[in-house]
Amino acid sequence: MSSLTRTLITHGFSKLAESERFLGFSELADLDQGDLLAALKVANDPDLAVQSLVRLLSAVPGVHDRLTVLDPETGGMVSNEALFRLLGASEALAEFLIRHPEHIDVLDAVPSPEPAAADGAALRASVMAAVGADPDSSTPVAALTGTQGRVALRTQYRRHLTELAIRDLCAASPQDVMPMVGAELADLAAAALDAALAVARAEVAESLSAEAVARVRLSVIGMGKCGAGELNYVSDVDVMYVIAEHDGQAPAGAQASGGGADAVTVGNALAAAISQTIYAPEREPGLWEVDANLRPEGKDGPLVRTLESYLSYYDRWAQSWEFQALLKARAIAGDQELGGRFERAVAPLIWSSSEREGFVESVQAMRRRVTVNIPDAEAGRQIKLGKGGLRDVEFTVQLLQLVHAKNDESIRVKATTAAIAALMRAGYIGRTDAAHLDEAYRYLRVLEHRIQLVRMRRTHLMPESDAALRALARAAAGPLSLKRPGAQSLLEDWAKVKRQVRTLHERIFYRPILVTAAHLSAEDVALTTDAARARLAALGYRDTAGAQRHIEALTAGVSRRAALQRQLLPVLLGWLADGVDPDAGLLAFRRVSEALGTSHWYLGMLRDHQAAAERLCHVLSSSRLVTDLLVVSPEATAWFGNDKELIPLSFEAQWQEIQSKMSRHPEPGDAIRLIRLIRQREILRIAIADCSGLLSQDQVSAALSDADRATVLGALLVAEADVYAGEPPLTRVLVVAMGRQGGREIGYGSDADVLFVHRPVEGDPGADDAPAQQQAKAIVAKLTAMLTQPVRPAIQAERVLSVDAGLRPEGKNGPLVRSLEAYREYYARWSSPWEAQALLRARPLAGCDDLAADFIAMVDPVRYPAVVAEAELREIKRIKARMESERLPRGADPARHVKLGRGGLSDVEWLVQLWQLQYGHAIAALRTTATLPALHAAREAGLVGADDADLLEAAWRLAGKIRNANVMWTGKSSDVLPSARGDLEAVARWCGYEPGHAALFEEDYLGLTRRARAIFDRLFYG
Repeated sequence: MSSLTRTLITHGFSKLAESERFLGFSELADLDQGDLLAALKVANDPDLAVQSLVRLLSAVPGVHDRLTVLDPETGGMVSNEALFRLLGASEALAEFLIRHPEHIDVLDAVPSPEPAAADGAALRASVMAAVGADPDSSTPVAALTGTQGRVALRTQYRRHLTELAIRDLCAASPQDVMPMVGAELADLAAAALDAALAVARAEVAESLSAEAVARVRLSVIGMGKCGAGELNYVSDVDVMYVIAEHDGQAPAGAQASGGGADAVTVGNALAAAISQTIYAPEREPGLWEVDANLRPEGKDGPLVRTLESYLSYYDRWAQSWEFQALLKARAIAGDQELGGRFERAVAPLIWSSSEREGFVESVQAMRRRVTVNIPDAEAGRQIKLGKGGLRDVEFTVQLLQLVHAKNDESIRVKATTAAIAALMRAGYIGRTDAAHLDEAYRYLRVLEHRIQLVRMRRTHLMPESDAALRALARAAAGPLSLKRPGAQSLLEDWAKVKRQVRTLHERIFYRPILVTAAHLSAEDVALTTDAARARLAALGYRDTAGAQRHIEALTAGVSRRAALQRQLLPVLLGWLADGVDPDAGLLAFRRVSEALGTSHWYLGMLRDHQAAAERLCHVLSSSRLVTDLLVVSPEATAWFGNDKELIPLSFEAQWQEIQSKMSRHPEPGDAIRLIRLIRQREILRIAIADCSGLLSQDQVSAALSDADRATVLGALLVAEADVYAGEPPLTRVLVVAMGRQGGREIGYGSDADVLFVHRPVEGDPGADDAPAQQQAKAIVAKLTAMLTQPVRPAIQAERVLSVDAGLRPEGKNGPLVRSLEAYREYYARWSSPWEAQALLRARPLAGCDDLAADFIAMVDPVRYPAVVAEAELREIKRIKARMESERLPRGADPARHVKLGRGGLSDVEWLVQLWQLQYGHAIAALRTTATLPALHAAREAGLVGADDADLLEAAWRLAGKIRNANVMWTGKSSDVLPSARGDLEAVARWCGYEPGHAALFEEDYLGLTRRARAIFDRLFYG
């Protein structure tokens, strides 16, 4: 390998043999090769630069004097950065200078890391002057026509294009200047169209008449990227033509069809001449195609129309995509007053278009069609149309604008980068998402620009050769890049950007909330008008004045939070109204929102996750329990957007967390407060999951039981440690769950029915160990107090776990805690039938495992006796009958009391427990503390028929649902089926009934429990 070859490699050359050959050409003979190679090093493609330099020097020897320029800082001569960057980026613009050596002075430009944009008016004046038109005239007419006019216009255009390309290529950051470049390209295209119109006036006047041409006002409406002021280097320029006569009247006969009047004929001739001037074959190549296919009816529609004709079409026939296209419409050439009237006239149509039936879905479907129609050979190379390409960003931004801008003028901007910034400021896109979208869009546009610059051809495909990819990588990195990126790194960066864009596009573009928001009218979106109050009343808000006060409090000011609330509330109000009490829901929403302040994740969740927002609104307007807990624990609102967070923690996970808290907080008061906070958090988690339909009734009960068990175990250990006070323990305590707690069948309002058992650590088990008994009493008293007494700081909205030891031997008259031996002796000598029945639910909850096993071994013969005497059966039945008459609250309707009333929880549980007492000794499946497994075992054993068992289970489940629903709805425990219509409606919905079916729910419950009672009477009393 020669030293020159090695040098070329280090300077970034790829075509080594070819470049060595060019370096040997006579045009470069008098140049210092080292200086030349150093100069070529700044070129994105040094191979292209050296070839273009040889050709340019051969055609224009005067360029030799411009290879170096004076450095104003050092006073010495340095290589001409502008020249070498241009030659290494654009073969087409080098050819332009070869064709037009009179314009080589563009190479004298002084590079700037932060270039300024050229003035649009100055560009227009320059191109106008090139064709001999007066830029200050209201209707400029060119002095040059035909080939002469076309060549002059195109040459002047390319001069300005070359000047812009040099500023773009020398800028420190291509991404930073991309919006400026796109805007200037659009201004330059507008200048060319205006000059082309001046040429067209002169040419058409020759074939028709100057007077006919002078009477016609024609405005060129830029569409697409030109209208948005973000044009590419090479792109079709989408336009529409609006005509009128100078007296302000529509041309005679020009109706919606664009019918044939003289003015229409003139307009058509002018439009056709504009296209010819811009693009027809000449010795100076055409600039770009002038595309009028976005006009009404496309290629089949009239080329020019009056404003009235456009409006008539858009009002009657336009499809949704046409309004999306109008989003970019801007008067860019011709009659500016007429163009301004067009813009103002179509604006209301654009911003109300999202209210059209299926609008959002049609825009989404159009984007999918664009992707599907990409040829297979291009799918992996498409920068513009492919997945994760420019179209994904543009469609995402445009859909957000079309849906939300009907009532928010701040986002009515045309350029994509400006629209992203406006959407971010208004809160429609999160800051991080907006930054990523903006960065990705600029990056992809820079790739597109640099690819097009090379040959000035309209393309959006990534090159395939390694050499072209390396050149593009350098071009995208910019002059200040310290590394020399290669083809592989470019492809990796591009793939990363595509993945990011696609992810954002799919998350934002397909937001379900967009469909809902699109259907709202501007009046619906306005939150503080009289129409808004009427809408609130129509939605079901009773206190519309109060609702408006809440809305004003949420949306007042100019903060980002207020802006987000203004966009979200019109939709959220409807979801809140779907709940039972929208007024309470809106107040709760305000309380939660104020508690969370400016938390970015909260507002982002409401905006980006419809399921989460709908869940939250449903809960806030339907559950006082969850609302109260959310207000004091607002951070839990984040769970609505993540189903994984709503999975109840297992007992083991809760116990591990409690142990960790206890190890770091040895003070009993601190420890028990943290334990109780964990329980409150888990109740909230379970309740939200229940509201969201993620848990079954059995799973709710099991999860609540786990939370109570972990709390009791934690409290027991804290109490024991406090009582032992570092001394060896005299006894160990066991907490035994009874009742529904023992059966793991509790609800949101359940107490903890328990027995307290202890066993001395040392000594004769049969001896009277008074110190151990006293220590056990102290532990139990401490545990009970810790679970029920207030803590500091207070736990707001806590549902205190009430410990009830009323099922202990001798009831409330017996000792609160007994030793295992005392229990053994009591059950052997004095136990009543109801106490054996109560033991059917006994389940160790917290404490010594060995003691728990011994306790179960001791009580099993008591609760599952070999024989139950007839007298004992009669006693159980007598107690049941007495309980129904004495324990039912005074004035309560037995048919509506879900626990003690007809066919309620008590009936089913007593019947099942009777079977357990009678047959549990012989049938192992009956030995369970849970009601339904025992009922299923009784059915399998033939103790009850399948139909009767199913009906009993249905009644028991519905009664349990009603108890939970009462707590959910009111925040208070109640065992009564509500009579008030509003309360009954709420409970019915919680039990799975559709809105408005409270009467059916009531009828179903009363009928079901009536039938269940009949079964109970037949099987229990016989």
